[in-house]
Amino acid sequence: MSDCIFCKIANGEMETELLYKDEQVVAFKDINPQAAIHFLIIPVKHIPTIYDLEEEDNQLVGHMYQVAKKLAEEYNIAERGYRMVANCKDDGGQVVYHVHFHLLGGEKLGDLC
Repeated sequence: MSDCIFCKIANGEMETELLYKDEQVVAFKDINPQAAIHFLIIPVKHIPTIYDLEEEDNQLVGHMYQVAKKLAEEYNIAERGYRMVANCKDDGGQVVYHVHFHLLGGEKLGDLC
């Protein structure tokens, strides 16, 4: 998608400090952090929402969680805990229509449920 900001980041067309990159996944800091640590983990492949995930994407999603685990360890939030969030569509709070996980931590997070 030529107008997708996350596609541009994943493809190197838009400059940002990457925390992680491989052929499937890219991670970077959120520009509007909601916690002391707030990273975004996105697939290189454009998938608009989590509702659009197909069975063929299961391995990709699993890999995204493994990247989150690696970043949590690297940034010393694994032991105390962290939160992973995926918003879906407008009512779910999704702003950028490219699947992404928010990795939040580094402080005590409030209750959601």
